[in-house]
Formats: sequence, C-alpha cells, structure tokens
Amino acid sequence: MENTITQIVYLISAVLFVSGIKLLSSPATARSGNARASLAMLLAIVVTLLDHEILNWTTVLAAMAAGAVIGGLLARYIEMTAMPQLVAVFNGFGGGASAAVAAAEFVRAGGNSPSLGVDVGVTIVLSTLIGAVTFSGSLIAFGKLQGIVTGKPVTFPLQKTFNGLLFLLTLLVGASLAHVAVADAVAPLVGMGGLEISGPFFLTLVVAALILGVLLVIPIGGADMPVVVSLLNSYSGIAAATTGFVLNNYILIIAGSLVGAAGLILTQLMCKAMNRSLGNVAFGAFGTEGQTAKAKTGERPVRDVDAEQAAMVLAYAGSVAVVPGYGLAVAQAQHELKKVCDLLEDRGVIVRFGVHPVAGRMPGHMNVLLAEADVSYDKLLDLDDINAEFDSTDVVLIVGANDVVNPAARDPDSVIAGMPILDVDKARTVIVMKRSLSPGFAGIDNDLFYMDNTLMFFGDARDQMTELVKEVREA
Repeated sequence: MENTITQIVYLISAVLFVSGIKLLSSPATARSGNARASLAMLLAIVVTLLDHEILNWTTVLAAMAAGAVIGGLLARYIEMTAMPQLVAVFNGFGGGASAAVAAAEFVRAGGNSPSLGVDVGVTIVLSTLIGAVTFSGSLIAFGKLQGIVTGKPVTFPLQKTFNGLLFLLTLLVGASLAHVAVADAVAPLVGMGGLEISGPFFLTLVVAALILGVLLVIPIGGADMPVVVSLLNSYSGIAAATTGFVLNNYILIIAGSLVGAAGLILTQLMCKAMNRSLGNVAFGAFGTEGQTAKAKTGERPVRDVDAEQAAMVLAYAGSVAVVPGYGLAVAQAQHELKKVCDLLEDRGVIVRFGVHPVAGRMPGHMNVLLAEADVSYDKLLDLDDINAEFDSTDVVLIVGANDVVNPAARDPDSVIAGMPILDVDKARTVIVMKRSLSPGFAGIDNDLFYMDNTLMFFGDARDQMTELVKEVREA
C-alpha cells in the first residue's frame, strides 16, 4: 500500500514537472511554471525520503525551512547582473550532486564494480562522468561571467587532440568500472587484481572528468555564454536522469530527461540565433585574435547628441523601438529606461521592445531584466516580429547592444556573416546609447555607428538614462 502511494505521488510530480516546463515557455506564465516545478520537486523529495525511512517529518520540515531561507536570500539580494552567474552555479550544483550520488552508490557497493552489475555500473559511470564535467565546466562558466576567469577564449597547441585523448581515457576507465573485460586486461599490468583496481580507476574517472569539464569551457568566449549556460543546464538534467537509473527512481529519470531535453532544444535555438553550429561554439574559439578583425574606431566621423537632443528626437516621434543589450544589465539602467518609456507613452508615443535571443549572458537575460522593471510582456517582440516593423519605426533606442545590431552580418566576408540581427538601420532614426565606439565581442567595428541616420549618445547608460528622464519630462 505504501509503495502504491509513493508511485501515485511520483506520477503527480511527473505531471507537475511536464506542465511546469510547458508554462516556462512564456514570460506571462513563467512564474506559475516555476511554482509547479518547485512543488513537483518538493513532493518527489519528501515522498522519497519518507518511503526509504531516511528522515522523519521534523528533519524534512527543518530542511525545507533552511532551503526556503537560502532561496529567499538569493532571490532578494542577488543583483540582476549576477543572475547568469547564479544559474551557472545552480547547474554546477546539479551536476555535482549527481556525481556525488553515483560515488556514494559506488562506495556502498564496497568499491567493487563487479558487485554492481553491468547495468548499474554503466549508469554510475555515466552519472559520474557527466556530473563531474557539468560541475567543473559550470565553475569555469561562473568564473568567466564573474570576471574571475578571462572572458576571452583560452587555447593552447593540440588542445582538441588533448581533449580527445582525455575523453578516450574516461571511456576506457569507465568501461573497466562497468565490469567490461578491460579491467581484467589492465589489472595485471599494474600488479593488481581485477577487483583491487576499481577504486583507483574510479578516482581516475572523477579527476579526468573534472579536467575535461574545465578544458571544454575555457576555449569558449564570454559572448557565447548563453549557449554554454543552456548546454550545461542540459548536462545537469542528463546527469540527474542517469542518477535516476542508478537509484531506480522513476521521477528522477523523468525530471532529468525533461531538463536535459529542454536544455538541448534551447541550446540549438541559441546556436540558430547566432547562425553557428554547436561544434563551432564549442571548438571555434570565436573571438580570438586570429579570427577577428580589429576595429578601427575614430577613423570615421559620427554624429553625437546629448540628453536634451536625444529627448527631443524621442519625444516627438510617433513610434519608438527599444533594443536592450548586455550594457543595460551592467549599468542596471532598466528602471530608468522604464521611466523614459512611460513618459513617452504618456505623450502618445508607441513603444515596443526588440529582444535578440542571445542578448546578454544567459538565455532570456533581457526578458528577466525588463520584467524586473515591470515592462509589460506584450511589448516584448522577438527577432522576426520586430524586424518586420523597423521600416515603419520613427526612432530606435539601442541601450548597450552591439554585435546583434551590426549590419556587417549581411556581409558574406564578415566574421559574423549570416548571424541574424535586429535590422535597426532600417528605421528613420537610430539613437545608440554606449560608453564609446569600442567593438563588441566579435572584435569588429559596427558600421551602424557611422550611418547617416544614427546618433551616438555617449556615456554610462544609467547616468544618461537619468538625464533622459529629466529631459523627456521637460520636452
């Protein structure tokens, strides 16, 4: 009877997971989806602990309270600019937890892989490998996003060859742990028996996987972090699913598979938005010195404006499209931007937002940023929808975006050739709010800055937006 109740709760959790992820696909229902997924996880954890008589209700409630406090503090005090770092850390925790569970199961079996059986041995190896790669890779992603590790691609001679050999090593070690005949063939070479070699082999697998995770992420540049974050999220889900097979836990298999599949789909969408393959992102070292053309800023004239002039252009426009970028997040200027948009709408100006899929440092970064400022969801248009309206738009206000609005993407000889961009140059007037003429991550000059219909509004986005609020109010 108790087992039946457990399976029913698992089924309810599975339904909540599926419906929760479905709701996460829209900004308007994302909070509800997050709540459902959280409830599903809570039910699954509690019923698992009670079913296995691991903890009592007092311990469960105490753990829930501690988790609620930690989660609440993170949600309250983590700044929006640090949200990508937080997501990277969460991915790492998920992968690390999966690897730890697999290691615990290995230790529980006495460190002897033959006693585990082939099926459990294989899943332990996969869970350890994927989990450890996710853990160390996520830490490097966090370091790149936080500025602790350089955001530029880190490469060295024969890097791909070394990575391939290291991956081959993990496969060979994993094969021995999975009770394949490899252990019996290797053990005599090191003076051990087939059972004695399992412990050292498992440690070798963990260390090799951790190193592999680092080496897979360091050659990826900072601008490709949205892809990396979504890919690592997928890895954490796959690691959880394989851990479900280790523990014979169906809900863990279901939840992990959902996260893994969703992460892979999102990764493909991110790659499509940059017109690049996943292999190119992972191994192309995009943004290195040899691949990018240096910007020659200052050699062409630009037209710059101050806050008063920019306010006049915006205040007397019929329609305005706002294009946010990572610079908006860095400056934390979203609330001031919302004030400007509210003032424009009070004057009868139609205001919309064009959001590029890879703007920022994680999938949906700009959506989260604008949501924090209470920008209505129905004003956020995706790439295709907003591009269809630029021809009839009076003014485009670009705040902290660069490569995603660079017309050079239409040049077949450019390093960003074919990348889908926001066609802002087709609007009547373009105002670019930026600190300087410095290039974006691609390392090339932005032709948009020098076009006849472009006005450069130099300065810190938050300071300039504050001035813009004042000037629009007085215009």
